[in-house]
Amino acid sequence: MTEPPRPPGAGDPGAQPEPPSAPYGSSSANEPPTAPLSGASAGGGYPPPGGYPPPSGGQPPSGGYPPPGAGYPTGGSYGPPPGYANNDEKTWAMVAHFGGPVGVVVGGSLLGWVAPLIAFSAKGQQSPTVRAHAVAALNFQVTWVIAVLISFVLAVITCGVLFFIPIIVAVIPIVFGIIGGLKATEGVLYRYPMSYSFVK
Repeated sequence: MTEPPRPPGAGDPGAQPEPPSAPYGSSSANEPPTAPLSGASAGGGYPPPGGYPPPSGGQPPSGGYPPPGAGYPTGGSYGPPPGYANNDEKTWAMVAHFGGPVGVVVGGSLLGWVAPLIAFSAKGQQSPTVRAHAVAALNFQVTWVIAVLISFVLAVITCGVLFFIPIIVAVIPIVFGIIGGLKATEGVLYRYPMSYSFVK
C-alpha cells in the first residue's frame, strides 16, 4: 500500500512549516506596517463613508458632510419651462407652430392653417400665451395658403411657364413654421414676416 501524500515539510526533520499568511490589510512581523490612506481613520485605511473627499485639515466640516444629492431639486421637477406657465402651454404653442409645416407637407400646401386653428380653439380662451402663439401661426399660414392659390393660378394662366412659383411659395411656410416652432421651444413668440393679421 502506498502512503498518502504529505504536506510540504511535514515529514522532513530539518524543514520549518510556513507561517499562515496574514489577512489583507494587516501587517506581519516581517513586513513593515502600511500607512492608512490620506485623511482616513486608522481602522483599515478606508476613506470616510459617503464618497466625499476629506477636507484638507483632515477633519470633516462643521455639521458633517452634506447628504448625497443635496442642493438639487427633488421629485424630477424643475418648474415650468421658460416663457410658459406650465408644460401644457408649451406643448400647445409648439403644436401651433410645428403643425403648420406638417399640414403643408401632408395636405399639399393648403392645410397649414389647421393645426394653429386647433390650438387656438382648444386653449386660446384659457391661455393668453397659447392664444398669442396660435394667432401668429394661424395668420401666417392663412396668408401663405392664399399666396399658394394665387401662384397656382399664375402658373396655369402662363401655361406652366411659371410652374416653379407655386413650389417656391409652398416652401416658405414650411421654413418659417419650423423657425417659429424652434423659437416657441425657447419660450419666445416668433413674429412671422410677410403675414397679414386675419385673426386678432
